[in-house]
Amino acid sequence: MRALILALSILAIIDSAHFAKAGLSSTPRETSAPADAAIATNEATQETEEQIGLTKAKRRQVQGRLTRLGFDTKVNGKFDESTRAVIARWQEEYGYPATGFLNAAQHKVLTDAAKEAGKSDRKDRRRAGGRARYSRGAGGPIGAIGGAVHGVVGGVGNAVGGLFRR
Repeated sequence: MRALILALSILAIIDSAHFAKAGLSSTPRETSAPADAAIATNEATQETEEQIGLTKAKRRQVQGRLTRLGFDTKVNGKFDESTRAVIARWQEEYGYPATGFLNAAQHKVLTDAAKEAGKSDRKDRRRAGGRARYSRGAGGPIGAIGGAVHGVVGGVGNAVGGLFRR
């Protein structure tokens, strides 16, 4: 077994020496284009956002989706300076130019990401729900431990106190 390990180690060293001689490639690499060409060329502006047709209710949905994704903003249906800053932070996080305005492609990505986050939140709440229900309050395992300790300590205190009462 040791001979096999030694032989494989020697082969690995010889093989790595071959790669070390190869050196750096002088062939220029092709730069890959972004996966979605619309994202790279279609920068979001006030005009592209107006084309989406966001009503006040839809603006609230956008704000709620941003909040669900961890980009907290007021959900009031108004895209004020603070909301524009939050949209810009979201755009930076997702690799878009940070304009503070949305276009149709970004709106769809935001919607889809928020839906996915909502699904995972529900799964997490469901998973934690079974355990959390039993661990809260005096009736749960933690409460039982505390009650047992209190009973023992209280019992000892009563026994000791009884010795000195006479």
